[in-house]
Amino acid sequence: MDDTETTRTLSGKTLSPGLGEGPLFIYRDVLDRFDEFYDIDAAQVEAEKERLNRALLRISNELGNLAERVEEEIDSELSGVFRAHLAMVQDPTLKTEVEKEISDEFVSAGSAVRTVFRRWERRFQAMGADIANQKSDDMRDLARRLVSALAGVHAHALADIPQGSVLVASRLLPSDTVFLARNTAAAALLEVGGKGSHASLFAREIGLPCIAGIPNLLDTVSEGSVALVDADEAQIILNPTEKQKASFHAKREQQTQINAKALERAQEPAVTPEGTRIAVLANVGDAEDTRLAVKNGADGIGLYRLEQVYLGRQKPPSTAELLKEMRETLEPATGLPIYVRLLDVGADKPLPFLEMSRESNPSLGNRGIRFLHKHPELLRTQLDALLQLSTDFDLHILVPMVTLPHDVEVVCRTLKELASKVSLPHMPKIGAMIETPAAALAAPDIMRHVEFLSFGTNDLTQYSFAADRENEAVDVYFDDTHDVIFRLIRIVRNDVPTIPLSVCGELAGRTEAITRLVECGITSVSVVPTLIPAIKEAVRSCGKAS
Repeated sequence: MDDTETTRTLSGKTLSPGLGEGPLFIYRDVLDRFDEFYDIDAAQVEAEKERLNRALLRISNELGNLAERVEEEIDSELSGVFRAHLAMVQDPTLKTEVEKEISDEFVSAGSAVRTVFRRWERRFQAMGADIANQKSDDMRDLARRLVSALAGVHAHALADIPQGSVLVASRLLPSDTVFLARNTAAAALLEVGGKGSHASLFAREIGLPCIAGIPNLLDTVSEGSVALVDADEAQIILNPTEKQKASFHAKREQQTQINAKALERAQEPAVTPEGTRIAVLANVGDAEDTRLAVKNGADGIGLYRLEQVYLGRQKPPSTAELLKEMRETLEPATGLPIYVRLLDVGADKPLPFLEMSRESNPSLGNRGIRFLHKHPELLRTQLDALLQLSTDFDLHILVPMVTLPHDVEVVCRTLKELASKVSLPHMPKIGAMIETPAAALAAPDIMRHVEFLSFGTNDLTQYSFAADRENEAVDVYFDDTHDVIFRLIRIVRNDVPTIPLSVCGELAGRTEAITRLVECGITSVSVVPTLIPAIKEAVRSCGKAS
């Protein structure tokens, strides 16, 4: 369909807010347009297997490098996506199955990859909705990498996107979004995409406006058509009139001025009109994040994740190695309160140096503190390093995936045991992550062992609505702004009225939710460093009409 002249308005759902403008660039997946798929004869089998081995080696190196770049430039936790991809592509079971497909069916390595990876996608989907979409995207991403490598294609399929274009795609896989971070697309429009998917998380981290849920998009727009993308309102204007352009530019200029004003006041405390001070902290993964957080006025570090120290290693870090990494990351925030979350991994985020059993539903299995209970040596190493770190920092320890009081009792007991062997001026405070309805309802019992609570609203939403945040089919249920979530927070506040309460999930970064969070008794929020000025302004405007 030719829409190069017709002005039209499309709508979808927001995956990442913001405004973007530019010509459309239509991206079609390599697996849909590339034919590396052909039959072979018996004499070619070994040659195809050798091609497969070379391709596997190449993408293993690429994935390792990509994980390091994502950790340095975007987000350390998200780098775990690519470390998990690396573990999958090095799985001997997968390689054996592809080689068997080549030998048994006399097909090219590309054909075998496509067949086997689709088969694995179906296996993951059969495990249940909890991991279906995430693993499906993972397998498709890997299949695409392998097919491209087998065909000798070295450039990413998005290498030709002109800077400032609006990307149009069926969906974005994790590696697509990382590539866009380097090439500064103006916005992205997708046919498919869930609010909790890896791609939407990447898009929000890099500030890429993104709208999904636009059916038949690729077949109804034309390359080069100009688009105004208002991801705040989930609307797109194709081939806008001059009047529409002027209105869009005015809105963008207004936002620029608002952001500039917020940045000017970022170092000032965030105080509500009623005089309540709300601490606005930062989620960080490396020293660059911490420096940006301090520059943007962070009142402290609300969530420092330890996963990146573990996910890329072939053996677990020693206490000294862990301590060195934490010191380097947190040094720019010396003197500010710092909250470090214990290692939060499980079957959905495997560690390369541990043999981890597959679980049919990892999100409901051995995650977070449950995993650490089964691997006490990992817990002791972390607590030992954190005790040493507490001599130089105002340190607080977050325990992930708490469900019942026993989960934090074990941590407290181990910490006291380790502390008894050294001389410390003070003990770090321990807090529990409230990520399940059970933890919220058990708060009075949990607080006997902790000094603060922090709501991880991404998981709390997932478990409250029984809606996998990676599964677009149940996206309508994954709503972290629903009254159910605020009601759970209020229940906790009423049950434990004197204990500090924080929010470190994505809900904390939604300016429109700040008034309700303050009304629920939240005393601090933790967000990505770039959002700190805007969230401080939202606190100052609490209760005011928009």
